[in-house]
Amino acid sequence: MLQSEFELTVNPTRIVFSEGAISRAQEMVEVLGCKRALVLSTPEQTEQAESLAASLGNCSAGVFNNATMHTPVDVTVDALRVYENSRADCTVAIGGGSTTGLGKAMSYRVGQGQIVIPTTYAGSEVTPILGQTENNVKTTIREAALQPDIVIYDPELSYGLPEAMSITSGLNAVAHAVEALYAKDRNPVASMMALEGAQALLEALPDIKTKSDSVVGRRKALYGAWLCGSVLGSVGMALHHKLCHTIGGMFDLPHAQTHAIVLPHALAFNEFAVPELLSPLANVLGSDSAGAGLFTFSQAIGAPLSLEELGMPHSGIESAAKSAIQNSYWNPRSFDQAQLHRLIENAFYGRMPETMG
Repeated sequence: MLQSEFELTVNPTRIVFSEGAISRAQEMVEVLGCKRALVLSTPEQTEQAESLAASLGNCSAGVFNNATMHTPVDVTVDALRVYENSRADCTVAIGGGSTTGLGKAMSYRVGQGQIVIPTTYAGSEVTPILGQTENNVKTTIREAALQPDIVIYDPELSYGLPEAMSITSGLNAVAHAVEALYAKDRNPVASMMALEGAQALLEALPDIKTKSDSVVGRRKALYGAWLCGSVLGSVGMALHHKLCHTIGGMFDLPHAQTHAIVLPHALAFNEFAVPELLSPLANVLGSDSAGAGLFTFSQAIGAPLSLEELGMPHSGIESAAKSAIQNSYWNPRSFDQAQLHRLIENAFYGRMPETMG
């Protein structure tokens, strides 16, 4: 049934989507009215970043290649020093969520123009949201100024993305869509985009597992990631994202893998309260339950299922539950610390999700 009241903020980012679109990077720098772009990357993608910087010609201000998971503040400070010394006036981030996050963290401080070229399915490139870490505490900032100006989606750049990373990155994107379906400020447009984006990824990931360089699979996954990321930027998130930020920040766990593991559990817990909002997702999964269906789907494609396997200590179950309960935030279902403990414990051991009804 159509909602009778809702509000919608339209994403202002310019999207360039096509095979070979990376060749337009210099053009996009000029579209921003900029002259010197600092290319950002992780250490693992240095070669790709240097190739991109060379393609920018006179528009290149060099490369900063130390983008790091969870966007540590001290790394941002280092990057800003390089940015200022190189006399850059914008950044071009190439890579996944870590690199995109660095560009946003820099923009939060100096307001430079941002171009992002994703090579994973993180989706953060189309959101006004920044998660940054300091002293093992991850905080989230949501401001319109954080939204990147231009995103270049080139499916060819993800052809070489390893299977395991493709799967966890894609499930991370699905998490954005899932929480949008029951968000407090949900709206018909966001819900439509969320379901379309989730379905695209849930169709693409098994295809990529079967054939890693599947052109159709890679294109569909990138399309789904864009939709899911756009949804993340237009409505609020709830329990799942709070838990992942808490657990990931406390124990320095890999972002996408953490989301992939926790998602079925948070989903099953909330599904008990709002089954009608999640039944379309359950239908896409071919299951009576969205939470159980996603867990089974994750098993089938070889996604990680246990936080213990990521290196989280057993003692972290209790400490994470205590930390997550401290700051109040909206969720479609209320919860207490004991329930959070049980949810995290199930995710720690890789058990089948529980509704705890």
